[in-house]
Amino acid sequence: MPEQPAHRAGESRIERAWAVLGSVPDPEVPALSVVDLGLVREIVEEGAGLGVVVTPTYSGCPATEQINEAICRALEEDGLGPVQVTMRRAPAWTTDWISEAGLARLHAYGIAPPGRCGDASQGAPIRILARGVECPRCGSAQTERLSAFGSTACKAMYRCLSCREPFEHFKPI
Repeated sequence: MPEQPAHRAGESRIERAWAVLGSVPDPEVPALSVVDLGLVREIVEEGAGLGVVVTPTYSGCPATEQINEAICRALEEDGLGPVQVTMRRAPAWTTDWISEAGLARLHAYGIAPPGRCGDASQGAPIRILARGVECPRCGSAQTERLSAFGSTACKAMYRCLSCREPFEHFKPI
C-alpha cells in the first residue's frame, strides 16, 4: 500500500483536499491545476467522503470526464475518499476564475494569459475578442492573430512581429 502523504497539524479535510487538487493538472493546459483554472468551485464533507463541485470551461469540454476521474483518484489516493463529483454549469465558467498564480503559470509556459473580463452582473463588459495580446516570450505588443483557434477551442494562435515566434493566447470569456 502506498505511503499516505503527511498532513499538517490542524489542517482540515477540506483544506487538505484543496491542497491536493492544487496539484492535479488540467489535461489540456498542464501548466495549470484544476484549482488554478477555477474548475473546482466547492469542496464539502459528505459523511466519510467528500463532494467536489466542478464547473467545466464549457459544456462540451472533451476533458470533463478525465478531469473528474483525476480529481477522484487524487483525493482517494490521499485517503480523503470516497469522492462524489458534481457538475455545476451555472454560472458559466469564466477566465476571471483563473487564479493570479495560474495567469503567471500560463505566461511562463508560453501561453499569453487572458485579460480580466470583469463581473458582467456588475455592468462590466465581457470581452470575447482580445486586442493587443502581448507576446509571452519577449513582451512585445506587436502581435498578429493567425487563427481564431489554437490546440483547443479556448485558445487562439498568434505570432509576435518582434521576435517572430508563434504562441497561443488563452481567450478571455
